[in-house]
Amino acid sequence: MLLYNSTSSSASVVDNRVPEQDEVAWVHLSGAPEAEVRHVLVDLFDCHPLIVEDCLVMNQRPKLDRYKNNIFIVFYALLPDLKVQEIAIVIGPNYVISMTQEDLPYIQQLTQECEDVENGIEHPGQILYHLLDRCVDEYSERLNHADDRIDKMERAIFKNPHVKVAQNIFKLKRTLHLLRAIFVEERTVLGSISHQTFPYTRQESDVYFVDIYDHLSRVIDTVDIFRESLNGLLELQMNMKTDRMNEIIKTLTIVSTIFMPLTFIVGIYGMNFHKMPELDWSYGYLFVWGVMLALSLGMWAYFKSKKWL
Repeated sequence: MLLYNSTSSSASVVDNRVPEQDEVAWVHLSGAPEAEVRHVLVDLFDCHPLIVEDCLVMNQRPKLDRYKNNIFIVFYALLPDLKVQEIAIVIGPNYVISMTQEDLPYIQQLTQECEDVENGIEHPGQILYHLLDRCVDEYSERLNHADDRIDKMERAIFKNPHVKVAQNIFKLKRTLHLLRAIFVEERTVLGSISHQTFPYTRQESDVYFVDIYDHLSRVIDTVDIFRESLNGLLELQMNMKTDRMNEIIKTLTIVSTIFMPLTFIVGIYGMNFHKMPELDWSYGYLFVWGVMLALSLGMWAYFKSKKWL
C-alpha cells in the first residue's frame, strides 16, 4: 500500500496495515484472492459485511453507499476495446481501498505519481479525486477510437453501399448504450460527492470533483453524438442502396421504353400476310431501319431534355 505521513510530508510503499492518526493510506488490490480481500476489509479496516460482499462479487452498478465508518463507491474503468472493469472503492477517515479484478495500467502510474509528488495524497478525498479523474480522462481517450471506427464505416459505405457493416454498427450501438447507462449513474455519484456533504474530502476539493462532473457530462454528450451518427450511418446505407436501385430501375425502364415501339414495328412486319404494300418496296428494309433509328434517337433526345438521363 501507499502510505503518506503528514509529519514528514512524504509517501512510501509499505506492507498493508492500519494507518496511524497522522497517516493516510491507499491500498490497491488487483485480482486479490478472497482471503486477502477479507483480511484487508475485515481484519484491518473493519468494513461492513455488505461492503465485503460487494467487493467479492464485483458485479455492481455505479453507486455510493454510506456506512457508519466509511463510504463505498463503485466506479468503472474503460478498457481499450470499450469493455468496462469495475473498481470498488472504500473510503474512510484516513484511508482509501480500491479493488479491481484485473490490473489497470494507469493505477500503477497513478500510484507512482502520488508517491513522487510532494503532498500528493494529504487526505482521502485527494486520492479519490486522482483515481476518478484518471478514469474519466481514459473515457475520452478510449472513445476517440470509437470515433475512428465510425469514420471508417462511413467511408466504407460511401465506397460501397452494399458493404456488410450493419452487424458492426448494431454491436457498437449496444456497447455505447451500455456505456451511457454507466456514465449517467457515475455522474450521479460525482454529483453526490461534489454537491453534498462528503465527510472525507475538504471543502476546497469540491471544485475538483465538479470539474470531473463536467468532463463526464461532455463524455456522455460524445456518446450521444456517436449513437446518432450510427443511426445516421444505417439510414445513409439504406438511402444509398435505394438510390442505386432507383438508378438501375430507371435505366432498365428507359431501355425498355425505347425498344417498345421498335418491337411494335418489327411485330407488324413480321406478320405472315401476302398482301402488304411495303413488302414490295425496293427500299422497304432500309425505310424500316430509318424509322426505328429515328424513333430511338427522338425518344433519347426527349428523355435527355426532361433530364431523365
